[in-house]
Amino acid sequence: MSHAPTAALDLRHQALRRALTGKRLSALAVTSLPNVEYLTNFGGTAALAVIGADRVRLLTDSRYLASVAATRGTPHECPSLELVPVEGAYDSALAGVIKTMPGARVGFEAAHLSVGRHAWLKKTLGGAARTPRLIATEGLVERLRAVKDDYELEVLREAARRLSAVAHGVFAEVRAGRTERAVAMAIDARIREGGFARSAFETIVASGPQSALPHAKPGERTLTEGDLVVLDFGGVYDSYCVDLTRTVSMGPAGPRAREVYGAVLKAHDLAIAAVGPNVSRFAIDSAARDSLAAAGMAEAFGHGTGHGLGIEIHEDPRIGKRRPDVDVHDEVVAAGMVFTIEPGAYFPGWGGVRIEDDVLVTETGVEVLTTVTTELLEI
Repeated sequence: MSHAPTAALDLRHQALRRALTGKRLSALAVTSLPNVEYLTNFGGTAALAVIGADRVRLLTDSRYLASVAATRGTPHECPSLELVPVEGAYDSALAGVIKTMPGARVGFEAAHLSVGRHAWLKKTLGGAARTPRLIATEGLVERLRAVKDDYELEVLREAARRLSAVAHGVFAEVRAGRTERAVAMAIDARIREGGFARSAFETIVASGPQSALPHAKPGERTLTEGDLVVLDFGGVYDSYCVDLTRTVSMGPAGPRAREVYGAVLKAHDLAIAAVGPNVSRFAIDSAARDSLAAAGMAEAFGHGTGHGLGIEIHEDPRIGKRRPDVDVHDEVVAAGMVFTIEPGAYFPGWGGVRIEDDVLVTETGVEVLTTVTTELLEI
């Protein structure tokens, strides 16, 4: 669970309440568990929250009541918290809370509430004149989460420092004759030894032709002289995710490996140099994408240049190329945003290269949080 201080939680609530006022909403029913954690510090597997003008109602069941109650009087207590025990179905408990708000306009997270659940809630609330109205919202909490507060930045800096330290041990695990799966298991163990609660995602170890698959799963292939090996791993520290990728060579790298690696590294460096406050997220992506295109590798880079980091491993902002049918606004990044920069080039049947670091947008430019050599290591 997160241990955000009470003052930080209070500021998050104030910001959300301002957003609710702007949309003429009395409250927001929060059904996304990461959003619940961001607003309350709740770290269990089942809870809902209703954020109103004067209180935060947290709905959870008997497994978590004692642990939530134990935070009262601590430095990370959720302010204005009203604990609502759930004894049956969560949606029934949610409907019960909303019914206590006659005439209210209650927002719900459209991206996190299924059509079926919404229909059930609407039917259960009824249609009388003073029945609370359910109003769809999009990204109210996620927009707040995109810009990290001081507490979150402290945690993410420490998490990146720890992951960078883990990386030095990871390189020692990469040896000819070991399987991808064995190396991945060793990396996961080092992540836990580094003070992380768990790996942030399924660790990727992709060797030889497998490295041409951006999200390859570690298998029984053995690492062999001449392979490029993509190592993509991350950890969860105090509920916050960090992410790192390096590509190494098994033995001396050949001319093509050096060419591809150099092109990806140049794209990586140019994208980081492009980061700053009020810079378009599409421009950051273009810095990497245009560089690879100039090297004749445009078709080899298919995914986005980066993704936001926080309570979830993939969150806003998304650093990708503009989609003409969707991205109608030129969205800019802001100071306090944390995201990855991870260009790659992939050639089916041969292999691929990806280099990834975590960066913070500052008031004057960019801070690279992960500090691991980007030199092509020959192991």
